[in-house]
Amino acid sequence: MRRRGFTLLEVLVALAIFALTSVVLGSAYLNILNAYDIAGRANERDSDVSFARQQLLIEPDRTKAEQGDNFDVPGGRHVTWRSEIATTGTADLFAVTFTCEISDPGAPTTPPPVKETFLLLRPTWADPVENSKLLQDAKNRIAELQGIKP
Repeated sequence: MRRRGFTLLEVLVALAIFALTSVVLGSAYLNILNAYDIAGRANERDSDVSFARQQLLIEPDRTKAEQGDNFDVPGGRHVTWRSEIATTGTADLFAVTFTCEISDPGAPTTPPPVKETFLLLRPTWADPVENSKLLQDAKNRIAELQGIKP
């Protein structure tokens, strides 16, 4: 009389397949959790940089805007920002290089600083003497293009 059932070899193969599948699914699950964590940190980082940029944009004093500022945000992060401001050939228009560094003690690595360059129309930052000269030059160019003698 023969007994029905699995042999030892069949049971070992089934356990090996189950173990392999468990490892693959477990690592996939951990990768998903890590991706959610990284995406959440990226959103927080974008929010922190946006807030620092808004501080620059509302600053009426050019010297304070160039010095920058720093602040702490929830989650233990510390944000430091500064800017380099250069005049352009147009009145009240400035070329701004904005740099923002975020230190996050909970992050596995230190993120690189965010550096943005943009043009900003800011009359309060302008030197009145230089600004009046630039405005007069612009008026002269417009008059010349229109064929009117300045």
